[in-house]
Amino acid sequence: MANLNVSSKKIINLLGNQDMQEKYFIIPEYQRPYRWDTEKCAVLWSDIVDFRQSSTGKNEEYFLGTIVVCPNEKGNLEVIDGQQRLTSLLLLLRAFYRVLEQTESTPDTAAKITTLKSKIAPCIWDVDVLTAEITDRTAIRLHTQVATETDNEILHEILANGEISEECRSNYAVNYLYFLKQCQEYARTNPMDWYHLCLTILNDCILLPIESDSLNSALTIFSTLNDRGLPLSDADIFKARLYKMAQQKDEFVEQWKELVALAEGASISVDDLFRYYTHVLRAKEKITDKEIGLRRFYTDNRNKQLENENLFNHLIELAGFWQDINNSKTNQDVEASNFVNDEAAKWLQCLSVYPNEFWKYAVSVFFIANKGAQSFKDDFAALLKQLTAFLYAKFLVAPTVTAIKDDIYKLCVAIYHGEKNALSYVMPAPIHYEQNTGRITKGLLMINAYLFDEKQKLLPTKTEIEHIFPKKWQETNYNGWSIIDAEQYLEQLGNKIIFEKRLNIQAGNGYFGKKKEQYQKSDIVEVRKLAGENANDWLPSDIQKRQQQIVDRLKQFFDNCFEVASIPKKKLTFPITSKPNR
Repeated sequence: MANLNVSSKKIINLLGNQDMQEKYFIIPEYQRPYRWDTEKCAVLWSDIVDFRQSSTGKNEEYFLGTIVVCPNEKGNLEVIDGQQRLTSLLLLLRAFYRVLEQTESTPDTAAKITTLKSKIAPCIWDVDVLTAEITDRTAIRLHTQVATETDNEILHEILANGEISEECRSNYAVNYLYFLKQCQEYARTNPMDWYHLCLTILNDCILLPIESDSLNSALTIFSTLNDRGLPLSDADIFKARLYKMAQQKDEFVEQWKELVALAEGASISVDDLFRYYTHVLRAKEKITDKEIGLRRFYTDNRNKQLENENLFNHLIELAGFWQDINNSKTNQDVEASNFVNDEAAKWLQCLSVYPNEFWKYAVSVFFIANKGAQSFKDDFAALLKQLTAFLYAKFLVAPTVTAIKDDIYKLCVAIYHGEKNALSYVMPAPIHYEQNTGRITKGLLMINAYLFDEKQKLLPTKTEIEHIFPKKWQETNYNGWSIIDAEQYLEQLGNKIIFEKRLNIQAGNGYFGKKKEQYQKSDIVEVRKLAGENANDWLPSDIQKRQQQIVDRLKQFFDNCFEVASIPKKKLTFPITSKPNR
């Protein structure tokens, strides 16, 4: 069991303790770069000043927060949590020291300046234990090893010399100059209290360091604490482990940057990529039971999964695949895609509005298993069509986002191992389309739009659900309608249609005859067809008729994919024609 050392410490005792001489606080490479802005620094400054000015001087203390640290093999303390706060405190102390350096010494102030400088100095640098003189201004108490940080030299320059150009836009520089300005102003306007403010920070401001001799325990402690909005992600932890295992550190840093850039281009996080790849590894081992936490999955058994030789290459490829999908949002984009054809793009669009992302697990497994197949695009489109039918049909029967978990896990295994019966389902009869459609209404309407006309091009990227009979209406304005009719028919599928957002805004809550002017401008075939209706009123009978048409289309779509439960009962089987290529 890990040993923990927890005790509140004054700033002067935490940073300036003699035991910390020739030892350092290390910001590990997996941490995020320094991200505090002047707004956060202003809060810290005003809190300390308010505490000083309201303090009665009776052993009062101001709690600044926690930091979680773990000693490394050299005895230095790796900061697992609290690096943003700790870095800001060092910048603040350096600003105080700089003002003391700039303050003209007089008989009345000389002793105060010397004393305060001797108290602050060991919090920033190594000092001689006998004379308290600074031995080396480059031996700074805080070292950062953040792999993607480019301005470490700026931090070093600030802490070593207390000078930085006002043109520098690094967060280190901006925040240091903010603290320096505040210190200078306080010393000018409150000369009698200035020295006491310095002592307040050193002696009355408290941090709670939690020291663990186990990195895993330190990370666990960290995960339960609030770091003011800058928590480490699972990917940050994995980056740390992978960095330590990497033989070529610089090469790893560049690869990680590429992975992050690809993930951003795919509009997903690196955590998402690791999660998707989890299901590739689970499928490989034919695991279909409940998932475990992402961090535990990759770090159990001494980082077994992180040591997978294919891990990083697969993550890069997977990120590129999802970036390609994310970019395939128009017909022109699809033409340039390496993985998506027109048919696949339609079903991806329908899946993108499904209430959860479990489908992405199966898609990721399919990519890794089949990425080298010549027929990839056609096979991918076939999978997406079947997956769309399965997910929406299953939701109509069991309208919960978790009802398809086990099916997806089994599908991932089947896809990875090239099993012919990768997806099967027996649909119950009858299905009540009037119920349980709330969260999948947009998806059903998108499917219907594609079924309405097989030549329908990819739907516009910005669409909304249009209520043909408007949600806001006045009874006297609509022929044949009553409040009872509105309550019964307003939210039925027959009264809804997928429509371009910009045109929907222009159509507003107008009556049917007026809306048709905007319907005619649509790129959606079904909407233009609606504009061709001769009637100028949209009545309950019209909704009933269209409702039945939509239901018939969807039923035929599902029936073509699955057998409705009847005699004889059959199951749809979806063959994966490509051989696994891993």
